[in-house]
Amino acid sequence: MKNTLITKLLDTHAGWGALALRIPVGIIFVAHGAQKLFGWFGGYGLEGTGQWMDSIGLSPGYLMALLAGGTEFFGGLALILGLLVRPASAALAFAMVIAIFSVHFQNGLFMSNNGYEFGLVLLAASVSLLFSGAGRASVDRLVSAR
Repeated sequence: MKNTLITKLLDTHAGWGALALRIPVGIIFVAHGAQKLFGWFGGYGLEGTGQWMDSIGLSPGYLMALLAGGTEFFGGLALILGLLVRPASAALAFAMVIAIFSVHFQNGLFMSNNGYEFGLVLLAASVSLLFSGAGRASVDRLVSAR
């Protein structure tokens, strides 16, 4: 494959560690996205999440809920599959920065106070995958090897 932008996005020399990170982090993102988009797992769906986002100043709330939920749900699926992991990780990292500073930062570090601890871990995992790529067991590796 030529040295194109697509090749650079998909290329990965990471080993099995990326898989160990991708799967659980992908599952967490899918679940949180499903809460926002579909109201699954005790979530509020687009309407409820959109109203809440409006209430904290992220307007228009419905659109922000759609963007956040879509990024988390489809980005998480991309991590699980190992497909377009670098762009998905970039979008997920951006979503976590927004979540940390718009919702959690003022509450301090710890989750027990609705702090940014969990968001920071997801941000770190996303950034790690952005740099490493999808790793050995991934669609990205299969495609880039051709």
